[in-house]
Order: sequence, then C-alpha cells, then structure tokens
Amino acid sequence: MEYAMPAWAMIPFGIMLLMIAIAPMIAEKWWEKNLNKLIVSVVLGLPIAIFMVVNGLSEELIDTIFFDYVPFIILLLSLFVITGGIHLSGDIKAKPWVNTLFLAIGFVLASIMGTTGAAMLLIRPVLATNQQRSHKVHTVLFFIALVANCGGLMTPLGDPPLFMLFLRGASFTWFSSMWAEWLLTGVILLVLYFLADTYYYRKEPWQNLSADSREQESLRLTGSINFLWLIGIVAAVAFLNAGTIPAMGAEDAPLYLKYLREIAMIILMVLSLVTTPRKVRYEDNKYTWAPILEVAALFLGIFTTMAPALIYLKENAAALGLSEVWHFYYATGLLSSFLDNTPTAVAFHGLASGLPEALDAAASGVLIHGDGVFNGTTFVAGVPELLLKAISIGAVFFGSMTYIGNGPNFMVKAIAEEDGISMPSFFGYMLKFSLIILLPVYILVQLIFL
Repeated sequence: MEYAMPAWAMIPFGIMLLMIAIAPMIAEKWWEKNLNKLIVSVVLGLPIAIFMVVNGLSEELIDTIFFDYVPFIILLLSLFVITGGIHLSGDIKAKPWVNTLFLAIGFVLASIMGTTGAAMLLIRPVLATNQQRSHKVHTVLFFIALVANCGGLMTPLGDPPLFMLFLRGASFTWFSSMWAEWLLTGVILLVLYFLADTYYYRKEPWQNLSADSREQESLRLTGSINFLWLIGIVAAVAFLNAGTIPAMGAEDAPLYLKYLREIAMIILMVLSLVTTPRKVRYEDNKYTWAPILEVAALFLGIFTTMAPALIYLKENAAALGLSEVWHFYYATGLLSSFLDNTPTAVAFHGLASGLPEALDAAASGVLIHGDGVFNGTTFVAGVPELLLKAISIGAVFFGSMTYIGNGPNFMVKAIAEEDGISMPSFFGYMLKFSLIILLPVYILVQLIFL
C-alpha cells in the first residue's frame, strides 16, 4: 500500500514561504545574513528529509534535490555570472519615447537573458538617463512590471518558474506559444507608460529639461563577449535535454550524461569569468556573489520542504475544488504575488497533474513524456495545456503585484533608492500602481485568452 501524505507534512513548506514573505519586514537586519537563511532552510528541511526517507519516499526526495534544485541553481548561477559581465553605461536625453524604447528593449531581453539579467543590465542606464528629471518613480514601477516580470514569459530562461515547468516536460519552444498574451500585455503596459511619462515630462521644470539636454553621454556597452556565452546557455537549455538526446533521460545513464546541460552551463560560466575584465564586473556593475548565495540558501529549504507538499497536492487535487482554467490563473497569481512565484508554479503544476483528467491521460499510456492529445484535450508536461498556460502566465505576470513576488523586484527597488529615488512602501506600491494599473491588464488577459 502506498504511503498517503498527511496534510501536516506541508506545514514546513508554508513556514518557509512565510519566512521569505515576512522576515524582511519584521527582522530585516537578521534576515540580511545569508547564513541565517541557510539555518532556516536546514532547520525546516532536515526533518522533512528524514521524514521522507523513513516513509520510503527517498526516491522522490532525491529527484527533488538532484534533478530540480541542482539544475535550477546552476541555471540561475550561470545567468547571474554571464549577465553580470555585461555593462551598459551612458546618459541620453530622457524623452518619453527614449524611456519607452528602453523598457521595450528590456521587455524583449527578459525572455533571452532572464528577468534578473535584463533588469540588472538596464536599470542603471535608465536611472542615469533620467537623473536630471524630478518625476521618475513611475519609470521604475513600470520597469519592474515590464522588465523584471512580464517580459520573461517567452522562454524557460525568462523566469525561474518557467524553467521548473521546463524540467517537468514542457519543451523549450512551447513557451513561445504564449506570444499573444506576452505581446498584448507588453503593448498595453508600454502604451500606458508612454502616456504617463509624457504627462510627467510636461510637468518637468524647464531647468531640468535644459540640464537633460546639456548633460549627455553616449551609450557604451562593455563585456559584450558575454553575449556569446549567453547564446551558449540558450543553446544548452534548448538542445541538451532528454527531448533531443533521449539517452540523457535513461535511468541508467551515467552521471555526466544526466548533467550534460549543467556541465555545459558551468563551462560557459567559467569562460565568462575568465574573459570579462574585472573592472567591468566588479567596479562598473558593482558585482557581488551575495544575491546568488541568498537564492541557493533559500531554495535549498524551499525545494526540500516542497517535496511532501507536491505529493499531497497531487493525491488530493480533485478534492481541492480547482478545476477551471481561470481558477489556476488567479490562484497561482495570488500566491505568486505574496510568496515566491517559483515554488507556487511547481505546486500548482503538481495540483494540475493530480486532477482526474490528467491521471486518466497518464494511465492511458497514450501520452509520451507527458505530451499529446487525450480525449480531445492537448496535454503538455502531463497536464492540460490551458492549465499549464494559466499557471505559467499567473506566476510570471503576478510576480509584479508586490515587491516580494519576484526576486528582481527588490533588487530594482534597492538600486533606485540608492540613486535617491523615494520608492513607494510595500502597500503603497500595490495601492498606487499594481492594483490600479497591472491587475486590470491581467484580468483582460484572462478574459481574452483563458
């Protein structure tokens, strides 16, 4: 008889997510230290690991740690290192069309180099371009929405939750099937931004606009060799997987073959470190290892405590009342707004894979690698395609609803505040921006597509 996962086994996962959400607000100084984050991960994760081994679930635990956590961290690490070697500097005239073009470029780049990479590449040039203007908070807010979140929808490199769904069987090219949702959202937000920036531009004192015209510096890109390594990362994710190399997915495959993609990414990361001048990385980009160490410490706890939660959700999917596409869209979106969107997406994928139609399709033997058509429904990564779209879009878009919804949000906010910009508070961000600007756009996306 198979072990039935008890509901209480999800408690450490809930505590882990709550710590991420509230610890920065109630214990900021203590939570800043990555060692303390690691301690929390170990304290919550170790009992769960022992619990799963004792109850004969060690295989599920190993899969979660070695085939989810390790590839996830290596991808983020390689993107973090490679994009950290690219520096864009300069100060051009901050006209509304220029700012809109900056955000549009970032929106496109987010799917290629990840939301974090695109945000870190462009936020300082955007701030430098607008340094003479007094009205620039709105630019940072739209930057968070467009570059640090929504732009990443088109590839599994764009946002961490999408890479996790890629690891669960969605093909690299499947994510581009959401191009219409991506394009509509981008166009609407860019138009809204252009109108807002035009309004604020007209309110600028003439002295500011005069200084903006005088104090200009041509844009300059350094560390461009890293674009070559970035192309390598895209190719590694797209082609070094079980879909294109079936031997990689064999149970008895040697370790080097199972981790061929990760080995390639590590090599590309080392090449970036070797070929990028130290000045570009450490002085111009103010590069530190702290952010990626923070992610590694936190997600060790997340992935470990998440393992029993995924099993429970799959076992009890039918009883939880989520069955419609829009249910998954808003439920994923709600939790992605206040918790980390990566475990949220994984959890709802697990929930979707436990619904009766998904279980029937899996039992039928018709689907190969979780893809195919069963009873007229298209399945991707073992779940109905529309549900996977709802989960993907909900996780990526709604990550911009709060500062804590996605990692780059806080990073952009911190850089803007270092530049002297008075950013809205946690609740101010929601009341003044996300609830009145972003939420209506996301509702429109659901009404049209989902």
